[in-house]
Amino acid sequence: MNDPAKIRNIALVGHRGTGKTSLFEALLFAAGAVTRLGSVADGTTVSDWDEDEKKRQMSLSAGLAHIDHAGLSYNLLDTPGDSSFLADAIAGLQVVETALVVVNTVLGVEVQTERLWERAEARGLGRVIVCNMLDRERADFDAAVAALQEAFGAQVVAVQLPIGKEHDFNGIVDLLSMKAYTYAGGKATEGDIPADLADAAAAARDKLIDAVASTNDDLAEKYLMEEEITADELNAAFAAAVAAAQLFPVACVSATANVGADRLFDVLALAPSPADVPAPKVLKGDEEVQLECDPSKPAVAFVFKTLADPFSGHVNVFRVFQGTVSSDSQLVVARDGHKERLGQLLKTQGKENKPTDSLVAGDIGAIAKLKDVVTGDTLSAEAGAGAFAPVDFPAPLMSFAITAKSKGEEDKVISALRRLSEEDPMLEVHRDDQTGEMIVGGMSQVHVEVTVARMKRRFGVEVELKPPRVPYRETIKGTAKAEGKHKKQTGGRGQFADTWMEVSPKPRGEGFEFVDKIVGGAIPRNFIPAVEKGVRAAMAEGFLAGYPVVDVQVTLYDGKFHPVDSSDMAFQIAGSLGFKAAAEKAQPVLLEPIMSVEITVPEENVGDIIGDLNSRRGRVLGTTPRGHNNVVGAEVPLAEMLSYAPDLTSMTGGRGDYHMEFLRYEEVPAHLAAKIVEQAQKDKEEAQKS
Repeated sequence: MNDPAKIRNIALVGHRGTGKTSLFEALLFAAGAVTRLGSVADGTTVSDWDEDEKKRQMSLSAGLAHIDHAGLSYNLLDTPGDSSFLADAIAGLQVVETALVVVNTVLGVEVQTERLWERAEARGLGRVIVCNMLDRERADFDAAVAALQEAFGAQVVAVQLPIGKEHDFNGIVDLLSMKAYTYAGGKATEGDIPADLADAAAAARDKLIDAVASTNDDLAEKYLMEEEITADELNAAFAAAVAAAQLFPVACVSATANVGADRLFDVLALAPSPADVPAPKVLKGDEEVQLECDPSKPAVAFVFKTLADPFSGHVNVFRVFQGTVSSDSQLVVARDGHKERLGQLLKTQGKENKPTDSLVAGDIGAIAKLKDVVTGDTLSAEAGAGAFAPVDFPAPLMSFAITAKSKGEEDKVISALRRLSEEDPMLEVHRDDQTGEMIVGGMSQVHVEVTVARMKRRFGVEVELKPPRVPYRETIKGTAKAEGKHKKQTGGRGQFADTWMEVSPKPRGEGFEFVDKIVGGAIPRNFIPAVEKGVRAAMAEGFLAGYPVVDVQVTLYDGKFHPVDSSDMAFQIAGSLGFKAAAEKAQPVLLEPIMSVEITVPEENVGDIIGDLNSRRGRVLGTTPRGHNNVVGAEVPLAEMLSYAPDLTSMTGGRGDYHMEFLRYEEVPAHLAAKIVEQAQKDKEEAQKS
């Protein structure tokens, strides 16, 4: 396909359980891309081919397939709907012109549908809505459309009506052509609209024409003058309104029963092509540069998905926004300017890849075995062509410390995590500088558990998860003096160093200061740095519960030395002993990190959220309306937020989310500090025994 106007890039989005994967499969079957209708239940779908997806019967990453149908070329993305695995849905919306929003007709508009709609709206994408599962008990199309209009506005308009209700659903009425299609054995028969639906269909078509006319002056004039509007005029105006995100058509489907999927192509054909909407802009320094959806221009492409395979390496999936990308060509990676030689280009069909020679502006494809290309990279034919802005992925909500089950496999764990984090942008991996733990952060416990399962299956690495340690700090509230003396005689040259120092608190956040007030050569100048080094080492180890000491001034004001037995090491030890002795007398306290938290929830849940935050020692700062939700602002100790994600899900039925970032350190209440210190002592004793 070399004409961008013939391409349709469509992402299937919606809440988990709306039947996106089943609809994806039904569209492939209707177009003849597969010979049998796969099932999520038995793990035979094209897009959910990963073992974890089959086991959990849910999409964990985006599935991509290419369809040729009625002269058009479709790139379909089947995206996850679970909040833990939305990375591919978010990235997928960056590379399509249309979001195919799939709704469970029984349950109506659910939370992830709302959130993904907002992202599609922010990008100005065309949106087509599918009311799926119309054959289910309590499925009510009219009620679903009303709920959609309440959630997304009056621009939501039906283009089809269902024939039959619930288990008797067996066809659709196409309001654009005013034809009926009934199904038996998965095959459609075209006919006249049933008599009992004639009045409803006429009324619905009037609403459709009225909605389309409101977006087109010429059509509005004809409509008001009661002149005939031809099918071509209606379709053209409707397509323009969908491309401009002025109207959102609603279609009827039962994907698993294979009713209506083939007629959905009539609606998708009206969806915008890459040539119908302005190409995005790239950043070139501080300047924005407008791209053109023109195959003859220098190529610019965006990598929106990466697959990590232990055998074939990386497979990068990308969208060409300008120019033409060919096999065996060379592109520049905007991130650092290095060049990559492309091998065979691929068109992805689930887990299968079909070779292709080139991809034009507007098309989507893949390339394997590039040396250093990751999700979010911009590839271009010319150096300095600019780069796309980073994709705004949510920050991880839940973290775990991760360790190898077998000693000696730490490097394998790090390598596997690095590969998987390149595949999943919402997976965060880092080493905690204070505790030394390897931390893996995800959107939920399930998200991290899936990562662990993939590590074992793909890379042969088994790991253990445990809650991460809270990065407490230690400090002092008072001033105290103490001696630090190190003396050792073992025959021959001994060790001797004597220091006197004063410790005092500094304002929170000002860090450590070492003051040298030695006079008269009580300690030679060359040993002063060794004393400071010993103090810093003692501060790193802590003296209450093993956490680093912060915001302290240490003044070295006196000491003694021996001309033979004194050394740098002796003064390091003396400095460490002196600091610990003084700090223990200076009202030591434990500090904990306080987080700034924003929690977005439906209005009816605000009271429960505030009550829960109070029970977590949080300080609620206020609430702010945001769309259909409210945002609760609060300051909460990190120790109270480690298990917040599942609790929030429980309180809000999955409709809430939150974001938090570090704010400052505050003193831990005395009764809690005592428990933390006691536990630290136990852990230390157990570690010594082992």
